[in-house]
Amino acid sequence: MTPGPGRRLIPAYLVTGGRSAPTGPALDRLAVLIRTESSLPPNTGSEQRRLCELLAPGALTVIECAAHLELPVSATVFLATDLVAAGHLHARPPIPSAGEIDRSLVERLLVGLRSLH
Repeated sequence: MTPGPGRRLIPAYLVTGGRSAPTGPALDRLAVLIRTESSLPPNTGSEQRRLCELLAPGALTVIECAAHLELPVSATVFLATDLVAAGHLHARPPIPSAGEIDRSLVERLLVGLRSLH
């Protein structure tokens, strides 16, 4: 049976080495990955190499990498966690979402601005 369009030749569970949990603390799916200057060892897996090549021109989130690699996010987390632990990638926490604005602070700011006129 040949794979159809969009089907992977290697199942995602093999990409993770059959593990059910990453070797280190799991990365957030919105963590930003950045390639470091360290060289990959010759025994680096093809999916890990692809991830590093993808990040060569710049930074992407884990979820964006998963989409480009056509892998489940969970499998991409495994790959990225291993590469971060080995020093080949740097992971930055996601940018926190903005909190709710304190309305009283905005009103005081407006009063102060109006008093300048």
